[in-house]
Amino acid sequence: MRISGAATAAIDATASASTVVGVAGCLLAGVPVVPVPPDAGPRVREHLLRDSGAAVWLGPAREDVPLETVPVDVDARTSASVTEPDGGTALVMYTSGTTGAPKGAVLSRAALAACLDGLADAWSWTADDVLVHGLPLFHVHGLVLGVLGALRTGSPLVHTGRPTPEAYAAAGGSLYFGVPTVWGRVAADPSAAAALRGARLLVSGSAGLPAPVFDALVATAGQGPVERYGMTETLITLAARADRRRLVGRVGGPIAGVEARIVDESGRAVAPGEIGDLQVRGATLFDGYLGRGRELTDDGWFATGDAAEVDGDGNHRIVGRAKDDLIKSGGYRIGAGEIEAALLAHPAVREAAVVGVPDPDLGQRIVAYVVSSSTADSPDADVLIQHVAAHLSVHQRPREVRFVDALPRNAMGKIQKGLLH
Repeated sequence: MRISGAATAAIDATASASTVVGVAGCLLAGVPVVPVPPDAGPRVREHLLRDSGAAVWLGPAREDVPLETVPVDVDARTSASVTEPDGGTALVMYTSGTTGAPKGAVLSRAALAACLDGLADAWSWTADDVLVHGLPLFHVHGLVLGVLGALRTGSPLVHTGRPTPEAYAAAGGSLYFGVPTVWGRVAADPSAAAALRGARLLVSGSAGLPAPVFDALVATAGQGPVERYGMTETLITLAARADRRRLVGRVGGPIAGVEARIVDESGRAVAPGEIGDLQVRGATLFDGYLGRGRELTDDGWFATGDAAEVDGDGNHRIVGRAKDDLIKSGGYRIGAGEIEAALLAHPAVREAAVVGVPDPDLGQRIVAYVVSSSTADSPDADVLIQHVAAHLSVHQRPREVRFVDALPRNAMGKIQKGLLH
């Protein structure tokens, strides 16, 4: 059964060869593909299929999917020669929908190519590498970088199914992708981390990497990961280079074909070291939200909604989402990420998330949510507050510490701070 000519195809994006073959087939046929998370609930799945206008469903038939089903045969072979289509839409990837129903970001073939070629340059990624990861195949990290990147560079891919320390240790790769949660688990397993000493490069993304995890990997795996930054709408725009000194918490500079700037609330560029709003433009940007278009500044920049700062060498540090992670307290603009990093440096803290809550006196009051370390005595709130004040400054200290058993996270391990308020 052929998919050529279909307006859009939706795929049951399991972590499997079926997803790889199905997505590659759509790209070769010039059919935009919508990756559908396999754990999506009925309401989310219905929204994605209806909103995208998908005409066919790739994967096993489902009673709750009222589309023509096209099975994916991973063993099928053909001698036909296929010419890659020129231009057009490659993927429609849906955002998490934290402020409403998920929106479909329209990603062109040209944007994907620019992103992957820019990362290949930054990371010296070639066909001689063996890429290893166990990330979901319905996000940019796992699907675009982790599958299409391997296909574009020609490097073999080992998908571990689940990103466990044991699976990563046994894979024998030269290039590893992971999110901070994955690297934290690897770092906590010294034998697994030591097995990665033969790797050329470790890469972390989707959220900031805690400094203790970086340091532990340096000690056991022989290196800390490089970090990169991006979002569904922009793909990857900033990446630390493989040939430069690795700085924990820094996501490097723009990849080839991308520009970045940091501005204040009036749109003026801020000085190095100052926190502002991150804006980007260039070849990796999406074409807009499906049926909704794309909003840019008057001079053509995309506002990411993230707060960041850049040092004198052009290395960026992402503070976090401007609405959640840029705290305005007592006249100061304070990045939550810096406070979280200070808290994580305390041995009694395993996880930390910092938010600003309304305060009649300060404007916003700094509140820290902390998961205690199982390997240390239970921390004292005042001790942690003074720890931050000593490592940073008094105005950056939390005014309140709330202890929780776990922090809410999405499928990619990002902390969902909106659920903490």
